[in-house]
Amino acid sequence: MRKTINLYILREIAIPFIMILFVLTFVLLMGRILQLMDLMVNKGIGFIDIAKFIILLMPSFLMFTIPISLLVAILIGLGRLSGDNEITVMKASGISMYQLSQPIAVASLIAFTMTAVITLFLVPQGNYATKHHLYNVSKKQASIGIREKVFIDDFKGLLIYAETIPLDGAYMAGVLISDTRLTEEPSTIIAKKAYLISDPKALTVTMRLESGSTHTVDTGLKNYRKMDFSTYDVNLDIGSALFDENKLKEKSSGEMTVLELQEKLQKTGLEKQFLREVAIELNKKLSIPMSCLIFGVLGLPLGIRAHRSVKSRGISMGAMIVALYYMLQLGGEALVQTGKVSPPVGTWVPNLVFGLAGIILFILTAREMTWNFPSFHGLFHRQQQKREGDGP
Repeated sequence: MRKTINLYILREIAIPFIMILFVLTFVLLMGRILQLMDLMVNKGIGFIDIAKFIILLMPSFLMFTIPISLLVAILIGLGRLSGDNEITVMKASGISMYQLSQPIAVASLIAFTMTAVITLFLVPQGNYATKHHLYNVSKKQASIGIREKVFIDDFKGLLIYAETIPLDGAYMAGVLISDTRLTEEPSTIIAKKAYLISDPKALTVTMRLESGSTHTVDTGLKNYRKMDFSTYDVNLDIGSALFDENKLKEKSSGEMTVLELQEKLQKTGLEKQFLREVAIELNKKLSIPMSCLIFGVLGLPLGIRAHRSVKSRGISMGAMIVALYYMLQLGGEALVQTGKVSPPVGTWVPNLVFGLAGIILFILTAREMTWNFPSFHGLFHRQQQKREGDGP
């Protein structure tokens, strides 16, 4: 019987968890959809590449939406059981609060494991893979962006024109380039053919020109120079079109694993601001999965409070708790970045505060002691009564 009850409670939590997880992840993804659509429409990036971007970005969304979905699902699921007096029947049958907590603990541990795997492994790899996929896409963008009989100025300091481009895009013929990267002596380059060559190690894209010449005139228009060449390389600044190329050669803190972050902290000679950023990221990778356990402890006593409008109250209460939690987290990170508190204190305060609150409420509920969770509606009602009592 106990196994049946545990599975029943888990089912009540699992259904809203999946629905809320899908909705929250989709909402966060919509913030990036516009940027991805711009790449597709204006840069000519294909649908398959856009889909790969979405897959690579998913872990960075799930690390936040899983804990939030767990909390709201517990509030909705247990709230429904409490509102239909099923919790009361279970207690009357001899099932204690500690026994009711077993399926919640299982759900919290599953969410903790999922979030830990995503945060510690998938997010760093996803962020790093996203950056390099963006580079690979940029190579395609360079060839797609250059169209025949059209002047292209997507690359910093260069104006490119190609007379003809075959259907396979293997090369360009009749190429004209205006190079203004050297402002003192702008030059014009003419070539019969041009090829795009990428260097995955250096993360650069080069246009190799064949059988052409460069024409340069000084700023005073007094001297003219011409140089013939058989091959001539022009580096394309892909960063001006899609990304900052300088950031590709080193991993940022969000792209490092726990071991890499620890190695960075042990190095000497690094800037304090960078060390604080690394320390914040390291502690976040550890504290975010723990929020699943914290929300499980906190959601249990709040969820079994009998009330009407189960779904609306569960969602609103969950939104309020999550907002307070992440406000504390952002405030702690800001204090760490300014050097006012240490990284462990700034990043772990939300878990400590909400974990302590969850334990206290759990004990009070287990002992059948009455308590009221404050609400904005009740606070507003009390303030209105106070104003009416003071009167003119």
